Amino acid sequence: MGEQFWRKSYDPGLKDLDPSAWETNFVDAVRPVFKKFPNKTAFAYMGTEITFEELDLYSNRFANMLLACGLQKGDVVGINLPNIPEYAIAWLGVLKAGCVVSGVSPLLAADGMRYQLQNSQAKGLVTLDAIFAARVTEIAGDLPELKVVVAGSVGGFLPAIKRTLGKLLKKIPSGKVTPLPGKQVLQFSQIIKGAQYASTQPDVKMGPDDIAYIQYTGGTTGPPKGAMLSHRNAVSDLLITQKWVGWEQGKGLALSGFPFFHIAGLFFCMNCVYLGWTQVLIPNPRDTKHICKEIEKYRPTALVNVPSLFQMLLTEPAFKSLDFSNLEICISAAAPFPEESQKELEAVVGKGKLLEVYGMTETSPLSAMNPAKGKKKLGSVGLPLLNTDVRLVDTETGAEVEQGQPGEICVKGPQVMVGYFNKPEETRKAIDAEGFMHTGDVGVMDEKGYITIVDRTKDMIIVGGFKVFSVKVEEVLSEHPAIDMIAITGKPNPNRPGSEVVKAYVTLNPSYGQDKNKEAIKKEILDLAKEKLTPYEVPKEIIFMDEIPLTAVGKIDKKELRKL
Repeated sequence: MGEQFWRKSYDPGLKDLDPSAWETNFVDAVRPVFKKFPNKTAFAYMGTEITFEELDLYSNRFANMLLACGLQKGDVVGINLPNIPEYAIAWLGVLKAGCVVSGVSPLLAADGMRYQLQNSQAKGLVTLDAIFAARVTEIAGDLPELKVVVAGSVGGFLPAIKRTLGKLLKKIPSGKVTPLPGKQVLQFSQIIKGAQYASTQPDVKMGPDDIAYIQYTGGTTGPPKGAMLSHRNAVSDLLITQKWVGWEQGKGLALSGFPFFHIAGLFFCMNCVYLGWTQVLIPNPRDTKHICKEIEKYRPTALVNVPSLFQMLLTEPAFKSLDFSNLEICISAAAPFPEESQKELEAVVGKGKLLEVYGMTETSPLSAMNPAKGKKKLGSVGLPLLNTDVRLVDTETGAEVEQGQPGEICVKGPQVMVGYFNKPEETRKAIDAEGFMHTGDVGVMDEKGYITIVDRTKDMIIVGGFKVFSVKVEEVLSEHPAIDMIAITGKPNPNRPGSEVVKAYVTLNPSYGQDKNKEAIKKEILDLAKEKLTPYEVPKEIIFMDEIPLTAVGKIDKKELRKL
């Protein structure tokens, strides 16, 4: 392939940025914003608002606290919080101290938390009082490297009356914060509200090669790996994306259900702060009624979510009656979005507003997007971004595939991670000698350069030597009105070693055919499959479920389904 023919499909005037733009660190890059928009709301949270000036001040105090507790440049701090103001303050404070942010999902059980904090050699942890009492006390003894633990509360920024009521009604989870032997335990509110720590930014010298993040990837196999992302990685992807979609400083208001502990939520938060935009924080993305109320109140210009959250919102009657005239862009990322649901979403928010993008933790995260102004191809993740090279290779031979043929997507650009933390072998497997990151995703590129994801290499099902791409089967079957959500997996075929059987897990649309029995619906789905798929792609088993398991971020959890 070689030549980057996809550039012909770019929006007019788009060309590569000068790489000197990211020879900096995020802290320096974002500093002018606090001078420019001091009184503007940075974060809106459950009726409370925090200005950019306050964000700057609180994050300075947080940074000075870390240094006073003996942390040094390059030390890792785990942030184990939902999307509350404390997450953003801690994130920026950690970076200002020259330390490394590592998002730790609040949904992790004690074992998962212990693994990640041990693996990243975390010296600091920011968590919720409820998690402190339930899990941190249980694992603290196994974390000798951990020096300081900061506990916040979901209600930390709420007015006192709301906070008290919330705790009484058990709407706000809480727990007792107690001393931990050999560790400093601090309360979040005391760090940022008191005068104990200096309000000025600490003077820590940082360069573009310093590590900003160690973000853990779920990975479909083996324990999670920590992807090391440098300040250069982060700033380059930020500037490339903003140029691509035409975002301007001060001209936007954002809402996203993506958790900050996940690279997509973190990246969008970085964008909003850098752009001086107000961001509406969503602490619980499953509370679709609350999201609808916030959309009604703030009328965002940008919405960013996983497909499953858009699908959940579409079942919410209030969502369909909202005024979306302010909305300019609706970004969907992190998982395949069935075309039927995309059309349904655009019918609500406005045609041409949905932008499917492609990324992964290891690419900071974005490497492809549909054009912001030009042709958006529904069901495609768009074109390779500026300053980015993409090639599709045969998973067995490593040779580039012919155009239009499925191959593993490999990405090269300034956003490709430095490597996996303490895993040189895994890094070598992921990033080849030419600097291409092997994503593990199988895609097809058309003659205009648009990429369509057909599967994960690990989710590809082999039936009698034929490759079955689960995304294709899910796309076709989700056209059936009975299907609300669907996931396709393979299971070993007991009669044919080395071959698999296609299995479909389905949740039913509650409004479909109350009078029909499950067997009749199953037959309809199979009839559709036989009509539109080749025989080896047709599911041999259809299993109806009350709900399909989702990961912490809201992607369908195929690892869990395979265990069933």
